[in-house]
Formats: sequence, structure tokens, C-alpha cells
Amino acid sequence: MLIFKRLRWRNFLSTGNEFTEIHLDKSPATLITGKNGAGKSTLIDALTFSLFGKPHRNISKPMLMNSVNNKDCRVELEFSIGSRNFKIVRGIKPGIFEIYQDGTMINQDASAKDYQKFLEKSILKLDFKSFHQIVVLGSSSFIPFMQLPVNKRREIVENILDIDIFSKMNNLLKQRVTEVKNQVFKIENAIELISSKVKNQQTLINRMKSNSEDVIEVNENKLTDLNLELSQLEKSRLELSNELEKLMTKDLESLTESLIVKQNKLHKFQTKFEHEINDHTKHLDFFNNKDVCPTCDQNISEDTRNSKKEYYENLIVSSKNNYEEASTSLNKTRDSIDEMTKSLSVMNEIKGNLKVNSKSINLTEDMISSIKNQIDESQQDNSEAISKEVEKQNELLLMKNSLYDKKSTYIDDREYYVAASELLKDTGIKTKIIKEYVPIMNKMINQYLGIMDFFVSFHFDENFNEEIRSRHRDSFKYSSFSEGEKSRIDLSLLFTWRHIAKLKNSTNTNLLILDETFDSSVDSNGMGSIQSILHTLTDTSVFVISHRESMEDSELFRNKITFVKDGNFSKMV
Repeated sequence: MLIFKRLRWRNFLSTGNEFTEIHLDKSPATLITGKNGAGKSTLIDALTFSLFGKPHRNISKPMLMNSVNNKDCRVELEFSIGSRNFKIVRGIKPGIFEIYQDGTMINQDASAKDYQKFLEKSILKLDFKSFHQIVVLGSSSFIPFMQLPVNKRREIVENILDIDIFSKMNNLLKQRVTEVKNQVFKIENAIELISSKVKNQQTLINRMKSNSEDVIEVNENKLTDLNLELSQLEKSRLELSNELEKLMTKDLESLTESLIVKQNKLHKFQTKFEHEINDHTKHLDFFNNKDVCPTCDQNISEDTRNSKKEYYENLIVSSKNNYEEASTSLNKTRDSIDEMTKSLSVMNEIKGNLKVNSKSINLTEDMISSIKNQIDESQQDNSEAISKEVEKQNELLLMKNSLYDKKSTYIDDREYYVAASELLKDTGIKTKIIKEYVPIMNKMINQYLGIMDFFVSFHFDENFNEEIRSRHRDSFKYSSFSEGEKSRIDLSLLFTWRHIAKLKNSTNTNLLILDETFDSSVDSNGMGSIQSILHTLTDTSVFVISHRESMEDSELFRNKITFVKDGNFSKMV
């Protein structure tokens, strides 16, 4: 239960620099009187300003400050809830808003708006509208329950029944549904982006595989050509080796040397035989042409001549035969040498070709080995590169699957929130609760109307549309009645809301303020009825603000406060 204890203010409205202080829990009924403008309704504005930071009446906040002193406006309110004691301090010039619990100021890190929300939601559990339907019934800018739009009526009743939490929960659910939708939208975009990345990654992997296969195919084709070339080189080497082996079995060099020696000998023989032919020819010419011997100066006989001529002719024939034989043999030897030389040349050429062949084979083998290494390295390097890209792709797929899981979770949450939201709508659980209370409310309203001698049948439906029937069953609306009758309905609703609040113990309070309720539209019979109702209130401090002189003689009030105007300032007497 919210128990208001003490309220004090200074430089507030027409009040001066000295604190005006009222104890709110000392008397069950207090009458506040004074002339118009004396400041008797300041209590309501000070109380409202301390709780909600704004005036009860329809004036601006700066107008709350005393215009004479124009500074140091301050209002302090003390109250308790259960075992906890609270104090609220508000001020203008300087601006102050402080909340104390059991003597310690509650953290003010949040903004003033959040600080006010914390006060209303977590401490008071009462908002501005509900406060003025339960605590205050006045004639200034107060709007009675029946003059509110239907949706505002329901808000107040929900607050009194402490079921506005469902509306707040529904609003939170709507926010969460929106957040979930946004998250699902973001996740779907992320999935689409990752899917695109996975596709691009697969294209890259396929291209890398294709490039690798192309490179390997090119190298393998080179390797095939080189192996074929190597096979041909090895075949050629085998043929050259066989030819060389055949040639080397003849020992061409030794044969050539011996033929050269023979050639030289034959050449010498040929020269010798040539010289002999020349000598024999000279001697034959001598005997053919000479008659006298040059040595002895004797004549050469014919017999001698003929004998010598025959002798030299035979020698010449013999020498020519020998020369011809030597020439023939020399020519054969030269031919043999030429053949041997050619064979040696061929053998040397084969040896050279074998060297070139060997180098070509070595080079081809090196190239084959190099290409094999390139193929192996290409396969290994490309395999590692592809593995890395595949690993990246797998990571993307894991992220994608994780996003699908998150999306599924959010969708499940959304379905849960939507289902819960259906329960929290006005047509859901709140309607069921209100259905339970509407008959009680109608019963109590009619009881209070009966006490005030206003015999009508008042009925609220679940949306708080009213139906009022007279004894003759004529149907009326609130606007159909006189101001006095409207006032009795308003009072009946006020007492009903307080009773319901007391049952709920959420917005239950010890304070009731009636501002000039008895002064205008309530006749003496109605006033007596209201006083009878006030007598039945327990644990309640009732403050009645009135300028009706007859009220001062009422036995209802144990405490009386009078406000007077002293110069520019209001004072409490």
C-alpha cells in the first residue's frame, strides 16, 4: 500500500520562501478552506508536481514557480511502501529531481525521463491518469472517467487492475517480433551473400582444377614426346654402338699404319724401278746412237752393240714389269688406305654422333625428370591451393548452416511471440480478467449510487461503454444527466476504483482528495450521502477542499486547515 506521509513546498505558486507543510497521514478527514485565490488547491498541484513533474491544472511548468521570488521553487514528498521509506525532491531554479530510498539517493545515471519512468513503474506503480482517477476528484482541469474516450477508460482500468503489464508485454513482443523480422531479413541477406560466395568459391575451385589439369595435360604431352624422343635416341645409340663395334673389331688404325708403311715401300720400289728404267734407257740410247766408246775411244762393234741393246732392252722390260707391278700394288694399297681412312672417318663420326647422342639422351632424361617434378609439384601445390579454397568453402558452408539454424531459431521465436501476442491483445487474457471484474465494478458502482440516492442501473460492458437505465428502463448516456447527477456518478466511480485498487493492492493508497466536490453540483442530500460513504473509509486520509461555509460545521472533519492571502503570498493557518 502506498502511504503518503508528508508534503511541503516553498516558492511554489503563491507560496513564499517559507515551507508550507502538511502531514497527509495524521487525520482520517481534513477540511481545507479559504477564499478564492488563497491557495487551498495548491496541495494538489504540489503533490502532482512532486510525483509526476507537472502540475495538476492545465498550466505550464514554469508558472508553478512563485513569480515574486522567481527562484528556489522546491517541493518535497515523503511516503512509504511496505517497509521502504521514500522521499522525492523536485525543484525549479535550480532544477532538481531526486529520489531517496531509506535515506539513500537512488542512482541518477539515467536521463530524467527514464528516472521518472522508473519512479512510476517500479516504485509508485501508478501513472498520472490513474492517480487522478483514484486519489483526486476536483473541479479544475480534472477530466472525470466518464468524459474520457473509451480507449483511455480501458487504459485506466487496466492500470488499476495492474494488467497494463500485459499491454507493455504486448508492446515488447511487437518490438521483438519486429526485431526478429529484421534479424531474419538480415540473416536471409547474409545467407544470400554467403551462397553467392560459395558459388564463386566453387567456380574458383573448378577453374583451379581445370587449370591444373590443363597444365598437367600439357606437361604429360611433353613427357610423352620426350619419352618417344628418348626411345629414338637410345635406338640410334644402339645402332651407332653396333656399327662402332664392328669397325673397332678390324683395328683400322693398325691396318692403316701397316698400309702406309707398305705404300711407302712400294713408292720406294716404284722410284727405284723408275730410276732403273731411266738408266737402262740411257744405256740403250747410247748404244743406239753412239759408235765410239767415250771412255776408250774405240769403235763399238755391231755385235757388241746388238748384244748390249738386247741386254738393256731386256733390263728395261724387266724394270718396267717390276714398275708396273709396284704401281699396281701401290694403287691397291692407296685404295685400301682410302677405305681405311673413310672407315676411320666414319668411326670418328660415329663416335662424335654417340657423344652428341649421349648428351641428347642426358638432356632428354633431365627434361623428363624436370617435367615429372613439375607435374608432381604442380599436383601437390595445386592440391594444397585447392584444399585451402575448399576449406574456405567449407567454412562458408558452416557459416551458412549456422545462419540457417539462427534463422530457424528466430522463426520459432517469432511464432512463439506471435502466439503470445495473441494472448496479450485486448481481446486476449486482459479481456478475460476484465470480464471477471466488470460485474464486480458494476455492482459496486450501483451500490455507491444507491447510497447517494441516485437510483439508476449503471452498466459497463467489457470495453467500458456505459449503459444507464432508469427505473422505467429508459436508456441514457452519461451526457444525458445534470451536473449534480454526473457528480454522483463520478464519485461512485472514484470510490469504486479505490475499492478495486485496494483489492488488487497495487495502486492502493491512503490518500483521497476532493477538490470543491461539495461546492457546486451536490445538494445537501447528496452531500450527506457522500459524508456517509467517507465515514466507511478505513486507512484513508481524506482531504476535502471547499469554500462552502456550512462544511466548517460538519462533524466529519477532525482537522481543519485554512489558507489566507498575506500580501503577495499564501499562508496556512
